[in-house]
Amino acid sequence: MPLPAFVSSITLVHSPSSFFLLSKLSRPRMSSPTSPSVSIPIPQNRVVLGVGTVSVDFLAAVTSYPNPDDKIRTTSLKVQGGGNVGNALTSAARLGLTARIISKVANDSQGRSILEELEADGVDTSFLVVSEGGISPFTYVIVDNKTHTRTCIHTPGSPPMVPDDLSRSSLLSALDGARIVYFDARLYETALVVAQEAARQNIPVLVDAERKREGLDDLLTFANYVVCSAKFPQEWTEAPSIPSALVSMLLRLPKLRFVIVTLGENGCIMLERITNETPDQLEEFEVDSLLEVIKGRKDKNINIPTSVSSPVAKLRAEGIGTVCGRLLLGTAEKIPESEIVDTTGAGDAFIGAVLYALCANMPPEKLLPFSAQVAAGCCRALGARSGLPYRTDPCLASFLQ
Repeated sequence: MPLPAFVSSITLVHSPSSFFLLSKLSRPRMSSPTSPSVSIPIPQNRVVLGVGTVSVDFLAAVTSYPNPDDKIRTTSLKVQGGGNVGNALTSAARLGLTARIISKVANDSQGRSILEELEADGVDTSFLVVSEGGISPFTYVIVDNKTHTRTCIHTPGSPPMVPDDLSRSSLLSALDGARIVYFDARLYETALVVAQEAARQNIPVLVDAERKREGLDDLLTFANYVVCSAKFPQEWTEAPSIPSALVSMLLRLPKLRFVIVTLGENGCIMLERITNETPDQLEEFEVDSLLEVIKGRKDKNINIPTSVSSPVAKLRAEGIGTVCGRLLLGTAEKIPESEIVDTTGAGDAFIGAVLYALCANMPPEKLLPFSAQVAAGCCRALGARSGLPYRTDPCLASFLQ
């Protein structure tokens, strides 16, 4: 394998499983909130449509997760709107996007609460179906103050949403002027109808791949962008590592422009497909080894989110194949222990910021730290929405000026 052009000196170190590249590199190219690459105005085309679940979250914070048969008391309690698509669109709306939602609730007190909260944050609920009977979705969330983890117990709403709930005229109106359509991979039958129409209209699609779900494989065939959980890429592809799984995803999903895997406090990894380069003129690297090189370029003394990128190259995953693209590593904000309250909805906040970044045409080097900064704000308050930053938040000023 040829040596990377951006490595000034390099040593090959043998490990029991593979060779890793340990390098002393030239000055790394990093992006951070203190050094924006370009000035980003409010996007002109900023309509986003989200399709998926909304709910009411009953959040109970406790000193530590209870054992069986324990009786404990909460340290704090909050009732708040939730659901992946509801949270992500709230994040996007607070950042300045025009957000529309397709979902379903019942005409009960919880459903009315869901609608009121979304509307208060500027989310258009015109296409949200309200059934006269049944119950609205809700989730019990136990927040462990000791480990900063949360356990969710979800009760789906009934009756469930079906394609017939969404008329053709409502579908076309919801998509009118949309810059991008986001799916949380629930309500899959309705989601597929919306995705098919979005594809006919050449509207880009972003899919949240949290875990394997019924209908997700069909929905992914329409995806231009995917944001997934740490476990999903390897579970879906059966690849031996995250980087090789990302290569596999790009090979299996030809429409995919990039895939991001979020890793919590360890940041995120993006694989971006590049199509405007001549493959024969690019260097080829084994993708796992390249990730190790990129990790070595992180500045561990920086607390704010940053990103580090590989050059455009042919990225090879052994036994899987090769794609032309770039591998990027995004870091998370180093939040002081005393400031971490609840990680509920951090992934949804991240996706809301990705939606904004796509509408604003942010480059990946800026998209990743911006999205991480928004997600960090979510972790500083109880619930998925309490800590979501508004466009006027000083922490976001350098991105949005």
